[in-house]
Amino acid sequence: MTVTLIYGGKSGEHEVSLVSAAAIARGLSKNFSLNLIAITKKGKWYLQPASELERILSDAKAHFEIIEDESKVVSVIPSAGKSAFVAEGKALETDCVFPALHGSLGEDGNIQGLFEMADVPYVGCTTMSSALTMDKEKTKQVWQAAGLPVVPYVCMPRSVMMDSVVYDAFLDETEKELGYPMFVKPSSAGSSNGAAKAKNRKELAFALMEAFQWDDKVLIEKSIDGAREIECSVTGNAVSGDPNNEVEDVVAYIPGEILPSHDFYDYDAKYNDENGAALQIPANLSEEGIEKIRKAAVAAYKVLDCSGLSRVDFFISKEDGQVFLNEINTLPGFTPISMFPKMCEAAGLEFEALTKLLIDEALAKYESKSQLIRSR
Repeated sequence: MTVTLIYGGKSGEHEVSLVSAAAIARGLSKNFSLNLIAITKKGKWYLQPASELERILSDAKAHFEIIEDESKVVSVIPSAGKSAFVAEGKALETDCVFPALHGSLGEDGNIQGLFEMADVPYVGCTTMSSALTMDKEKTKQVWQAAGLPVVPYVCMPRSVMMDSVVYDAFLDETEKELGYPMFVKPSSAGSSNGAAKAKNRKELAFALMEAFQWDDKVLIEKSIDGAREIECSVTGNAVSGDPNNEVEDVVAYIPGEILPSHDFYDYDAKYNDENGAALQIPANLSEEGIEKIRKAAVAAYKVLDCSGLSRVDFFISKEDGQVFLNEINTLPGFTPISMFPKMCEAAGLEFEALTKLLIDEALAKYESKSQLIRSR
């Protein structure tokens, strides 16, 4: 069986993708043949040479580099199925796609829609779920409608910035509703890109300017005093999966806790600073507390119709122990220090077995969908 691994992309998380993809390639290589397709920051797709895979497999610390050979530009043919990807005038036989992409144009439904048009099985959420979960505001609205607890927030569209009177009134109301400090983040960006903590109006204004460089909507969230940051990995098919099939059953793994040394768990703490955060797995919770997080993670995953994999992030108030849903990441990091695979491993699902599970689930999801009537 051949898996096509796609990585890179036009995203602020491009570099993270190269590291994630290398780890995934190592996990897949023992069970599958691999095609490598790299997407540049300008969005061009290139088939990568076999030597690039060999280099990654021979060096556990190496990450992918993108080789731009114009003779190996990749094209995608709609409805071509296993022959959907073409390079050098030949189809790249593909049984399943593993997108090792993070952020915009990678986990926001765009490329998932392309896979649907191409008619190939792929790892991860559907077009709809990917688009929904990429938008933090819409995700929170769905969770709220389902009665799940979220961090208090307001959402500012770019149009508010266009009128100084409206802008000042908006900030006045936000300060009354949330109080300082606040967290500011783009509604549809990942890895804490464009995120900042504001302790007064001046800092809030600067944080908004930065966040609006990343998106047209910005979330402003209440800071939960002394909040503990808890994460939980989930796999499975929430919509069409057979709960009696371990490949498709929705499972939440052992929750972990982020102990950042920075002011908050920002991009540098996640990817650049080796000492940016301690990762504690399992989280320092009672058995009852761990089960509460796992059940909440499954509920958050299911109500969004997720499939494949996701990492569900929580805050726990140190003051009263209240649990809040924070975010969900449908293509979480797979780097050597990423929480998603580490939490799965803590529950007994080793990295290689995890990658195989995700491929098997993707094939099962595709098979289930192929049984649906498309037209009469």
